[in-house]
Amino acid sequence: MHLEDIRIFVTIVNMGSFTAAAEHLQLSKQYVSRRMAALERKISARLLVRNTRKLSVTDTGQVFFHHAKRILEEFYEAEQNILARQQKLAGSFRVSLPMTYGIRHLTPLIIEFQSAHPELVVHIDMDDRYVDVVGEGYDMVLRIGNLEDSTLIARCLGKLPMVICASPSYLHLHGTPQTGAELIKHKCLLYGREGQYGWKLNTGSSLSAFAVQGKLSSNNGEVICEAAKKGRGIALLPLFIAEEALQQGALIQILPNYSPPPLTISALYPQHRQHSAVTKILLPFLAKRIAGIIDPP
Repeated sequence: MHLEDIRIFVTIVNMGSFTAAAEHLQLSKQYVSRRMAALERKISARLLVRNTRKLSVTDTGQVFFHHAKRILEEFYEAEQNILARQQKLAGSFRVSLPMTYGIRHLTPLIIEFQSAHPELVVHIDMDDRYVDVVGEGYDMVLRIGNLEDSTLIARCLGKLPMVICASPSYLHLHGTPQTGAELIKHKCLLYGREGQYGWKLNTGSSLSAFAVQGKLSSNNGEVICEAAKKGRGIALLPLFIAEEALQQGALIQILPNYSPPPLTISALYPQHRQHSAVTKILLPFLAKRIAGIIDPP
């Protein structure tokens, strides 16, 4: 059994079709089909069922997928460990992190990475602003949300879920909105620039913008979370900021049928840094560990 066949099978299941998997892996659809046929012959079992409209995974395929995914993850981890041992990282590396998420989740990862490469000198700056990466001498910046157009290389490292929430005291006094359209009748706490265009929420298969209004806004999620806990209004917050208050009952999640799109966390770096040994090793390390932070157990 070839590891490549396992990788192709896992990609097909994740992407939902042979065509999408072939495009993602930059392989021909015919090659992907041949490898899946060879894999099914090798294990003497049907893994996938195709018809003209959709792809389905057999019960045996689901069991195999669970094990195949774990095999790939363990191989990837072993590969990264060997690569890290073979490449001795040294020199200086300067990185800018977003304030709240950086302190809570990214800084421990950067420290762990530096501990594995003790000869690497790391400078960590915390800042929510869009820094001038080249002009200010950064090797990499990590940012959350939409990215401005630039000549920098951007790599998505993961998705951060969002929640709509309010305090029990606010909901007791003002009632709980049942639809996105009812938000306009409430006091909303405006995080970043979102209040200018309304809150974009998924309603079934479509994304709609709902008008909101409020007298308190901030570019810092901790400020909005604190105001929400004190009953000042309804907030749309990243889960990593609101999670503790939700668990403690200081905030309550509302509008469960209106799901906000997740935020994207991305790494940006200059083109001349794309072949840097630090960049090549740090990026997959962060992507894998961030996925572990975000994904529920």
